[in-house]
Order: sequence, then structure tokens, then C-alpha cells
Amino acid sequence: MMNPTADPKNEQEKSPVAEPGKFHLGICMAGAVSAGAYTAGVMDYLIEALEAYEKVRGQPGIPKHQIEIPVMGGASAGGMTAMLTAAALQHEMHPIEHPGPDILAEHKDHILYHSWVDLTDKDMFDRMLKNDDIDGTVVSALNCLFIDEIAERVLKPKDPESISWKPLPSFFPRKLKLFTTLSNLGGFTYNVNFNENGGQRPYYMKVHQDYACFELTSEEQTVNHSPGWMPLNFRTGTNAQVAVDAALATGAFPIGFRARKVTRSKDVVNNNPLFDEKMLRAIQINTDPYQSLNVDGGMINNEPFDKVREVLSTVCGQQEPALYNDYNTFNSTVVMIAPFPSTKPVDIKLFDKLMHVAGLTLSAMVSQMRSKATQVVDAMNESCAGQFLIDPSRELRKTDGTKVDLQGERAIACGALGGFSGFLNKEFRVHDYFLGRHNCKIFLRDYFTIPDHARNENPIFKAGYQGIDTAQYRSKFDGNWQIIPIVGEVDYTFPQLAFSSGSNWPVQNWEAVSKYSGVLKRRVQALILNLVKYKAVQKFFLWIGTRILLRGMIAKAMLSTIKDELNRWQLLK
Repeated sequence: MMNPTADPKNEQEKSPVAEPGKFHLGICMAGAVSAGAYTAGVMDYLIEALEAYEKVRGQPGIPKHQIEIPVMGGASAGGMTAMLTAAALQHEMHPIEHPGPDILAEHKDHILYHSWVDLTDKDMFDRMLKNDDIDGTVVSALNCLFIDEIAERVLKPKDPESISWKPLPSFFPRKLKLFTTLSNLGGFTYNVNFNENGGQRPYYMKVHQDYACFELTSEEQTVNHSPGWMPLNFRTGTNAQVAVDAALATGAFPIGFRARKVTRSKDVVNNNPLFDEKMLRAIQINTDPYQSLNVDGGMINNEPFDKVREVLSTVCGQQEPALYNDYNTFNSTVVMIAPFPSTKPVDIKLFDKLMHVAGLTLSAMVSQMRSKATQVVDAMNESCAGQFLIDPSRELRKTDGTKVDLQGERAIACGALGGFSGFLNKEFRVHDYFLGRHNCKIFLRDYFTIPDHARNENPIFKAGYQGIDTAQYRSKFDGNWQIIPIVGEVDYTFPQLAFSSGSNWPVQNWEAVSKYSGVLKRRVQALILNLVKYKAVQKFFLWIGTRILLRGMIAKAMLSTIKDELNRWQLLK
């Protein structure tokens, strides 16, 4: 049965009136594929900055308002990073400011770096083209067994007692709300009745957006949890397997990676906190446990900032946009990390050729699925107090000495090939990790701020900055006041990373990519021969045709696409 009533004992449901000196952040992590390395770098510096501030908060000359992150949510690689971050918070993890003399060295003691930069091999493309995942059945175009390995080692460690666990940092609540988006292929059926011949006729429809919702606690004792939020404890293993499955499911890039099953109890699904009451009444299920087959959560909701805002508003007691979008009254804001920020779409060409229309149709379907009707109302709101964005930005110096400002996906080395280029070269992932740290540093220092009037009128910052009048906590960009006071000096220069290219922008020799021709051909052949069950004679002739003609043609076309993309991103020597 649906139970929309929140547990009054849940401290996250308390009104912030009782905590006037606390400002809340909701972290949204957008889809990224291999550019999850960038998101991981952002989170590394954000945690470092919060730890540094918390150590000295309230001391003479230091602001005293508290910062808390009650919710983290994400889609695809962003959802995976949210899960990995949640696990990392309970481990001893020191920030990685510089990669050290050996730029390709592993950092096994740092969960975010080890999971996104080290992965499982330096040469990931070779691993992703192996055929050891094909046993008479094809589940994905690419071998994604390495993703299982990473998720298992972090979210469900084999020997949890060997880990030196620590409580969640003080800037997280005792129960951290955590969610990933899912694209539920089975979907939830609901009925829209129509009158017919004096009676009612059911008219069935489906909704495929779904969310796996957890409440993380680092405590061993049982804690009351809100309806629809699954209790999660990595140390005791409570729902750790569901967390692994949800992380794998939200990152299951359609066709490229394997679709994933997630098993939840009926009560959890029927009380999903990210569905409104009308939706919950419509989609009540009876199967217990409920198992869903899912692909990439980013297919339907790649930037779930709207859901982070919903949770944040409930936690903070500010439901009205007029309150949380006003610097003078807001007590929370959403920070979205987007390695692939949106750009204004260009007008389509009005050709009616079949392939042109097919491409536009797919694009329109995805855009419509991802649209957020509730945000249209606020689209003309010029005040963005309720949401901030961290996205890639850097200056690139060319070999001729000229400088180019790169923004968005063009500023990250993992941005080519739709986000898959990071699997080609570890140096690409190293670059993006440290760019994430660098961008977060500048963002917190100069852009994550409130104007002068809010410093004097918003009760949180008025009290927090009382008696503090120093340029140290003011933006060098516009003089505004930092939301998270940055302790210590900020180095504005991008780290001098000693890549094999001799510059701080990584590039790849084409020979290092073209060497994959052989394994690519073998992968293509294995996929074709195992997609469906063939009769012996059919398979024999298909094997001949594939070996002589098809696999070579497909591999050649794929390598040509890779070369064009790497050239466009200036990633080839």
C-alpha cells in the first residue's frame, strides 16, 4: 500500500526553521559516459573544500554558517558517480591535487580516482572488445564486464571488516538521500478509463521513467527510514547488492552496454518518493519482489535536477519557487555537474529524405522524453538562485603559441565519440579529472556566490558572515560573497600535466588506435554470429561471408569514424 506520509522522526523532514544557520546543497550529476572522470574530479575538490571549511568554521575571522548536502542524484555515469561518492565518504580518502611524476600511476586508495581514471586497465578499448562475455548469446555491443568489477569492489567489498570505516563527514546528514535514474523497459502500466455504451472501458498506458532511491547511513544500528527510500549501509551490506544493480542499470548505455535488472520490494516501488501522489495511485504494483529490466537512466532523464530540487525542497521546507529562487530567502540550491552541458539547438533542415527524417525522429523522441514540463514555468526567471552549473572550461595553448578558450564538451578529452573517447587513452581521463578539480575550484571561489544584498538580508548568511568583512571570501569576478567560504589561497593556473604529447593537452598517435583493427574485426564477427540462433549451414556460410567481407567493412568504417572524431577534438598527433 502507498504510504505518502513521511516519518516525523526522520531528521531530514524537519523544517529548517529549527536550523537557521544551515544552508543545503543538492548535488545533481548528469550523464557523462567516460567523462565521469570529470565529475569525479569536481566531487573530489568539493569534498576537499567542505572539509577544509568545516575544520575552521566559526573560528575568529571565519564565517560560521553550516553547509550540508542532504541529497545526491544522477543519471548514467552521473548516477554511478553519486553511488561511488557515497561509498567513498566512509573511507579514508585524501584529495589528489597533482598526479605525481608518473602521470599514469594508479591511486588505489582513492575510490573516485581509482574507479574513473584507473578503471581496470590503462588500455580499456582492448578490454571492451574482448569476446569473453559472449557465450552463445549477445547482451551488448561492447564487453562491459569491467563495469561489474568496479561496482562490486567499491559498493560491495568482499571483506568489509578489513576496511577502516569512518562516519559520514559532518557536512552530510545522518541519512543521506541518494538516487539514480532508470529507464525501465517494462514500465509501469496505468489505466485511463473512458465511458462507452453506458459503462467504462479501460485504456492502458505506460510510464518508463523510474528511480532507485536510497537513504545512506554509516551507523550500524537500525534507523527509521522514510517510505520509498531503501536503507543503504555499505559496511553491513544492507541493500548493497541493490545499490550495485542500480549503479550498473543507470549506466547501461543502450545497445553499447548490457541492460540490467534491479530487484526492489513492492512497498519501495509503490512509495517511490520521486513520483507524485497521483502517479503512485495510478501505478500500484502487486508483484513482490518487483524486478525491472533497465537501460541507461539518461535516456529518459539525463539531468535529474528537477528531482534533486523536489527532494531538496521537502528537506528544507521551501516548496515555492519564489522562495528558493530568491537570494534573500533561499536556504538551498541545486548544483549540477554537467560534462556535456546543453547548447542551443540549431534549426533543422526541412528535408524529407528517409535517413534524415529517421535521425530527426530519434532526436525528437529523446528530447521529448527528457523535457521537464515543471521547469517551463520558471524558464523566464532571470534569478537562478535555486540552481548552479559546473561545466568544463579551459584555455588551450596551441603549438604556434595562440590560445583558444574551450567550453563544454570540447574542453574535455573524454568528450569525443559521444563520451567514449576516454576509454581509448588513460591520459584523456587523467586530464578530465584534474580539469574537474580545477573548474570546481574556480566555481566555488568566484561564481558560487550571493550578492551583497543577500549577505545582509538572508538570515543564514547575515548570521554566518556577521563580523566578517574581508576580501578573502569575496569573488574576484564580481565581488559577491562565497556560499562555501574557501579557506586558503586558490591557485588559478591549470595543473601542468606532463602528458606524453609534451603539453598539458593529451593527444594520441593514430597507430595506437589503428592497432585495434584485428580485435575490432573479431568482435564484429562474434556479434554477428551470435546475435540469433542459426542453423549449422546458415552459420557456416555466414561465418565465411563475415570473415571475408562484413567484419572488415564494418571495422574500417568504425575506425574511420573514430579518426574523424579524434581529429575534430584535436586529440590526434
